[in-house]
Amino acid sequence: MSRSVLVTGGNRGIGLAIAQGFAEAGDKVAITSRNGEVPAELAKYDVLAVRADITDAAQVDAAFTEIEAAHGPVEVLVANAGITKDTLLLRMSEEDFTSVLDTNLTGTFRVVKRAAAKMLRARKGRVVLVSSVVGLSGSAGQVNYAASKAGLVGFARSLARELGSRSITVNVVAPGFVDTDMTAVLSEERRQEIVSGVPLGRYAAPAEIASAVRFLASDEAAYITGAVIPVDGGLGMGH
Repeated sequence: MSRSVLVTGGNRGIGLAIAQGFAEAGDKVAITSRNGEVPAELAKYDVLAVRADITDAAQVDAAFTEIEAAHGPVEVLVANAGITKDTLLLRMSEEDFTSVLDTNLTGTFRVVKRAAAKMLRARKGRVVLVSSVVGLSGSAGQVNYAASKAGLVGFARSLARELGSRSITVNVVAPGFVDTDMTAVLSEERRQEIVSGVPLGRYAAPAEIASAVRFLASDEAAYITGAVIPVDGGLGMGH
C-alpha cells in the first residue's frame, strides 16, 4: 500500500536519496526544504515539495497541513534536515552552537511532535531520525553538531517508550562519511585521512543510507524500536 511519507531536508544529499527510494517504491512522498523546490532528480516522481524552515514551529505546522491535504496524515516521518557550523570550541560563538542545536535537535522535536499526534490517533507509524557517527564517537571541531546528533539518540529512545503501545516505532540511523555536497568540499588529503579510518575503505553512497531508512520503515522492521543502526563502514565500532 502507498503510504504518506515525509522526508525533511529531502532536497539534497542523504535526504534526496531517501525521498527517491520511497518514491520508487510507490509511496506518496513529500519533502521539506528552505526553498520548497522539487530537485531535478525527483522531477519524474509525483513528489510534493513544501517550503518550511524547521526552526519555525508555525512553518512546520503549515507544511504538515499542506501535506495532509494532499497525501493524508504522515505515516512515515524521516527527520533528516540538519546543518553544520564547524569550528573549535574556543572559536565557536553562542549562535554557532544554538543554531545547530535548534535545527538538528529542536527542529526534529518540532516535526516529530506534529507527526506523532496523527500517528497516535491512527495507532501506527514509523519515525526514523538521521543522526551521525559523530554523535556517538565525537569529532574535534564539531561539539555543536555532535551534541545535536547525540541528543537524537536519547530523544528517539524516550519516544520509543512513549509511543510503542500504539504500534509506532522510533529508530535512529547513524551514517558515517557519505559522498555528498557536504563532504565534497573537503580537501583530497582530508578525504584520504577519513577513508583510512574506515574498515571498508570508502565513503558511503547516499542510497546506502536510504536503504537502511527504508528497512526501518518497512513491515519487516515492525519489532525494531529504540535502535541505533550504524551505516558507517565500521568507522564507529564500539560506540
